[in-house]
Amino acid sequence: MNPNYLWLAFAIFCEIIATTSLKASNGLQNWKPSVLVVVGYILAFYSLGQALRTIPIGVAYAIWCGVGIVMVSILGYVLFKQRLSPMECFGIALIAVGVVVLQVFSKPVE
Repeated sequence: MNPNYLWLAFAIFCEIIATTSLKASNGLQNWKPSVLVVVGYILAFYSLGQALRTIPIGVAYAIWCGVGIVMVSILGYVLFKQRLSPMECFGIALIAVGVVVLQVFSKPVE
């Protein structure tokens, strides 16, 4: 496995934490989650930059966005009681399938 996919996984994790904290920050009015927003995004973009050394930008960004959308949607449901319509769930499922296809069929640039 390409070690830069670990950087990408960490970037996604940090972005998910930052985005979830952004909701919890109440428009950056609550300072504790706001700190998580800033630190999370800094770490996320640094890690994404490291991942892009060998992962094509389109593939990395598609995986980043797809996993982020699915996970933030799940966390929105669990933490904030946000509901999604059946069609919204279907759309998110299609995004998840796209991420799996990218993971299975993409080849890193060496």
